[in-house]
Amino acid sequence: MMLAGGSGSDDLSSESFAATARIRFGPVDQAVSGDYSINPDLYEQLDRVAKTPAAVLVPVVRGSAGRVLLTIRTDNLPSHPGQIAFPGGKIDPGDADAPAAALREATEEIGLAAGDVDIIGRIPDYLTGSGYRISPVVALVPADYPYVINRNEVREVFDVPLGLVMDLNNYQVGQTTWNGAMRRFYEISHGDRRIWGITAGILRVLAEQVYGTKERAGA
Repeated sequence: MMLAGGSGSDDLSSESFAATARIRFGPVDQAVSGDYSINPDLYEQLDRVAKTPAAVLVPVVRGSAGRVLLTIRTDNLPSHPGQIAFPGGKIDPGDADAPAAALREATEEIGLAAGDVDIIGRIPDYLTGSGYRISPVVALVPADYPYVINRNEVREVFDVPLGLVMDLNNYQVGQTTWNGAMRRFYEISHGDRRIWGITAGILRVLAEQVYGTKERAGA
C-alpha cells in the first residue's frame, strides 16, 4: 500500500529522504509556519509574540529504514517540561546562525558532536504561543551513536520510524484549552509515545515540504 506523503511503509531510507529534501528545501528567510495552520485566528497573535529566536536540530538517523531522533525534556525545565522535543534551545548572541545554535544545543543536551552531523537544510521558522520563533535544522546523524545525555535537560533519547512521521495520514488533530480558548494541534503516536504540539507540528511541516500535501511518493 502506497502512503500519501511518505514511502509506503516505515522503511523509508534516510538517503532517499535526504536526496528529495535537498531538492525541495527552498529559501526560508521570510517563510514561517506554526499551529495557526489549523488555528487561523492565531496568526496575528503568534506573529506578534513569537520574538525569541530559537533553533532545533531534527536528526534523521542514517539507515535503510531511517529514524528520527527525539528527546524527552526533564520536568524541571521552565519551558515545555516533560514534553517530547528535538534537541535545541534559544539562539545565543555568540551563535553564528540557526544551524550553529542547533548544533551547539545538540552537543550540550545529548553529546552529539557537530562533526558527526550532515546538515541537509532548513524548513520555515515555526511560531509558538510560548513566544519562540523556532528555526528547524534538518540533518543526518550516524546510527548507533554513543549519546551522552545531559540529565539536567534531557530525561531520555529515543527514535521513531522516519516513514511514520513522513506519512501525513498518520497525523491526528487534538484540541485543548489555551488562554481561555479552544485550540487545535497535531499529534502522532508510535507505541506508547505521543508526539504532539510543536514537535508534531514541525514534523508535519517537514513532511509537507519534502513530499507535498497530496503527493504519493513513488507515484
